Amino acid sequence: MSTSGTYTARLAARLPVHYGWIIMVAGTICVFACLGLGRFSLGMLLPSMGQSLDLSYSQMGFISTANFIGYLFAVLVSGRIMRLLGGRRIISLALLVVGASMMLIGRAHSMPVITLLYIVTGMGSALANVPIMALINIWFCHHRRGRAAGFVVIGSGFAIILCGSLIPQINALYTQGWRINWLILGALALCCALVCSLILRNSPADLGLLPVGTDSTAARRNMAPATKDDLALNSKIVLHCAAIYFLFGFTYVIYVTFVVTSMIEDRGFAESAAGLFWSCIGLLSLISGPVPGAFSDKFGRKAALMCVFTIQACAYLLVALPLPTMFLFLSIGCYGIVAWAVPSIISALVADYAGQQRIAAIFGFVTFIFGLGQISGPYLAGLLAERTGSFSASFLLAFCMAAAAVLLSSFLPQRKAHH
Repeated sequence: MSTSGTYTARLAARLPVHYGWIIMVAGTICVFACLGLGRFSLGMLLPSMGQSLDLSYSQMGFISTANFIGYLFAVLVSGRIMRLLGGRRIISLALLVVGASMMLIGRAHSMPVITLLYIVTGMGSALANVPIMALINIWFCHHRRGRAAGFVVIGSGFAIILCGSLIPQINALYTQGWRINWLILGALALCCALVCSLILRNSPADLGLLPVGTDSTAARRNMAPATKDDLALNSKIVLHCAAIYFLFGFTYVIYVTFVVTSMIEDRGFAESAAGLFWSCIGLLSLISGPVPGAFSDKFGRKAALMCVFTIQACAYLLVALPLPTMFLFLSIGCYGIVAWAVPSIISALVADYAGQQRIAAIFGFVTFIFGLGQISGPYLAGLLAERTGSFSASFLLAFCMAAAAVLLSSFLPQRKAHH
């Protein structure tokens, strides 16, 4: 064990809580940077970027899609790179890539350059997000995974709160405020890379610990190799999880990419007011990971996914229909309370069926399929908005796909999980 590893092991032994909870906090910081800043800030940045660069709806949608193209490419190799470099190292390097590419976007002057850089941002996001979710499932046993992963994914919510208040203020102060915002957010991501490098460890065994909530007998079962029957069952459940995750990727990204633009251009909201509502989504989303995650630990992943997708479908329908403004507020509330629930539940579901050695590879695969949904969602939504003159058709499409996800989730099999 290295000197830093020995020091961390001694520190872990003195902590009043298991070091796994410290890993969880670092995971929240990681998601704050790689997804919250690297992806979800775009919804607030697009209106001013689009005006400054004279972008059409389809071009704005393609910038979002570019991020997912990079994300999609990187998830294919994330499991292999994690095995080669270890979770701690790859996560730290990936966050450096996210921060640097975002700062370079702030200095770019053409759509092709911005698109290329945002592809790189997407790659960094994937190479941080997939390993951190795998790492959390290594550090926590079965009946704690949903809750732990739920706390990790709310990092995006903290970023949305920050972006919803910071970005409009900077835009109001400077004529090219969106450029300054990219620089600030990129610098924050670099700081998060440093924090994760200092805190993260690849497994409980590195510090002489067992996963949170387990004992030595459960640990031995977790280390046991999968049987042939496990492999056959895993292949079926992985495809099922991937299909559900695809529908989530397709639908949620339409909302987060275009809801602010829709509020400004379809409903006449000021940017500051739209930013306030965006911050409200972030605030509400702070319960969207831990509560559904804990619910899935207690009542099962199937029931949790069905509830979450039903609430999301309501959010998309309410914003799609020409209803009074109060229903827009209700849509924001419905979306916020379950915003990050699906990734945490899917992560826990995958870990339930996979041993420690296979979590990153399997989660990487389902995330790849999820990425296909993220690529197609914003691009098609942008095209629909451009042809119809509003985003109503785009949100109706999201509603239909979310309803399909409820149905697909209802067919998830029940099976005793790995510990």
